[in-house]
Amino acid sequence: MEYNLQQRLVCVAVIANPEDAVPLAQALTAGGLNIIEVTFRTEGAADSIRRIRSALPQMTVGAGTVLTPYQAAQAADAGAQFLVAPGLDESVLEAALGRNMPYIPGVVTPTEVGRALNLKLKLLKFFPAEASGGVAMLKALAGPFAHTGVKFVPTGGITAATLPAYLALPSVAAVGGSWMAEKDLVTQHAWAKITALAAEAMKVC
Repeated sequence: MEYNLQQRLVCVAVIANPEDAVPLAQALTAGGLNIIEVTFRTEGAADSIRRIRSALPQMTVGAGTVLTPYQAAQAADAGAQFLVAPGLDESVLEAALGRNMPYIPGVVTPTEVGRALNLKLKLLKFFPAEASGGVAMLKALAGPFAHTGVKFVPTGGITAATLPAYLALPSVAAVGGSWMAEKDLVTQHAWAKITALAAEAMKVC
């Protein structure tokens, strides 16, 4: 299942209150960032996705932390355009295929990359990126796997300071980050700050 992200930066957001979803998305787009991954770590995740898709149809909206086929169905029904998971679960993959939705599973080891490739998945989340060796680990994985066409979306612990090093890797399709929309910034409605952080990050994308 092939999928090309439209930008090389994905904002990973935890939205506790669906009322904050549209203002957050508007703040990101004001900074030039048109992709958000709404994580299924809160009860309002599906509602948040639905609201963003309705209010900002130009924005690409994914569902993150999708751990079960039920969550995959919820995300699809809400209008999510792709699914992201911290690991690789074949039942979630089957649910995604059933809805014709791109599925980006999490991997760390060569064994996990190989398993994903055997399932015809070539866009993979490298998670948790910083805790798993970061740029050095991705360079190491490129050795045996670059020729397969596999691409990674490193996520986890990445900051504005480390973003350029990840984007410089040929094996990196995009980078996922939460620093632009940390929970405190969202709950405090710091929309101008979020716009500024997104705009700063987009300068290197």
